[in-house]
Amino acid sequence: MSKTASERAMELFLEGYNCAQSVLGAFTPQPGLAFETAMQLSSGMGGGIGRLRETCGAVSGMVLALSLAQGYHSPGDDEKKKELYATVQRLVGQFKEENGSILCRELLEEQGKDNSPNPSARTEAYYHNRPCGELCACAARILEEYLAQSK
Repeated sequence: MSKTASERAMELFLEGYNCAQSVLGAFTPQPGLAFETAMQLSSGMGGGIGRLRETCGAVSGMVLALSLAQGYHSPGDDEKKKELYATVQRLVGQFKEENGSILCRELLEEQGKDNSPNPSARTEAYYHNRPCGELCACAARILEEYLAQSK
């Protein structure tokens, strides 16, 4: 039985990938994008963009995966841009509605105050005390449902 994107995103997060990598990775490989390339491309987005605690990495990964699926490549394609941006706003809005925010620092509450560049040790306590795995699963589910409806 094949895993859902939500299950795969949670699995990747528990393997040690950051939130953006986990969500993007749940939707790769894609034509022209190997898993390893996707992981490298999204590696700086973790911790709310380089642990700045800004936009949640799960949201960033969702937008990257959506862009792979339905993005544009021509700078003059205003209609495609409009469609993509509208979809981004809809999906990010759904994530915010379900979770209360799209900002890493707000989603992590007290833990979101640590924005040092040092990655946190992935211990049992780390996984127990953070909502990140669930947030990755949520972002992947939102995108997976959208993509299934848009076919």
